[in-house]
Amino acid sequence: MIITTEQLFKAAYKNFSIGAYNINNMEQIFGLFQGNKQSNAPFILQISRGARSYANKVMLEAMIKACDQLNPELVFAVHLDHGDEPNAHDAIDSGFYSSVMIDASAKPFEENIEITKRVVDHAHSKGVRVEAELGELGGVEEDIAGNAAHLTDAKQAKEFVERTGCDSLAIAIDTSHGAYKFSGNQKIHFDRLKEIFAALPGVPLVMHGSSSIPQDEVQKIEAAGGKLSGARGVDENDLRDVHTYGVVKINIDSDGRLIWTRVHREYFRDKLNGIDLREPGKTYIAEYGNFIAHKNEAFGSAGQLDAVRKLL
Repeated sequence: MIITTEQLFKAAYKNFSIGAYNINNMEQIFGLFQGNKQSNAPFILQISRGARSYANKVMLEAMIKACDQLNPELVFAVHLDHGDEPNAHDAIDSGFYSSVMIDASAKPFEENIEITKRVVDHAHSKGVRVEAELGELGGVEEDIAGNAAHLTDAKQAKEFVERTGCDSLAIAIDTSHGAYKFSGNQKIHFDRLKEIFAALPGVPLVMHGSSSIPQDEVQKIEAAGGKLSGARGVDENDLRDVHTYGVVKINIDSDGRLIWTRVHREYFRDKLNGIDLREPGKTYIAEYGNFIAHKNEAFGSAGQLDAVRKLL
């Protein structure tokens, strides 16, 4: 059942965080539904601009509808990730999305407010929720790039939410996009998270760039011929309690790509005469599903399906 992020966030706020997982193809969609079924968890299925271009939005929407029909017991939202203004308006008008993200965070503060407010006004007229972003994440993912992190200012965040009317806010607290998030001993800026939480009581907060980049996956990829030296992500233990500071949504993308890469590298390394694309596909569905179930346990959303259903 596809529901609004507003309904999900009402159940999650200060109780648990919801995994928001990016998908690009059939195998990821199947694995995502399988993992949430295993863990009895609500979830957010995210579609990026790049995914809409790669797989075609019509094809993606059809596969998601099919999985919804095959898994009627599951509850989830469909979200446009990192939309620009034209993409956000297109998704709103499609009638398919629960929520859209308008990412104008690279713009000056006033321009970010103007763009976000236009999207909010349009979205709310159609019953669609809006996630906006203030502050900038470093790293690179698809066409989202940042030269350096710019942490979200708590006072600005309060003004931004009040003037735009956005429903949730993606904040920059030193996570970053891609597989190379940290070097040395850097970690999430919990002090800044607490400031933002205090300034925005009741406002759902979102963490982007939160993949953990499991080192066993990195090592297996390198053993199968890849080169990812220095890839490092967010310590999973640091994500277990962020819900207590209003973080209701945690975005995960790069980890799914790592698993995909490892499964296919190992398959073609070990089966030199292998030509059946379904074999690594089936392996990926199972392993990605197990990964999703594990993440839901870490975020506290595992076993929370009934808690969400009670609010519907």
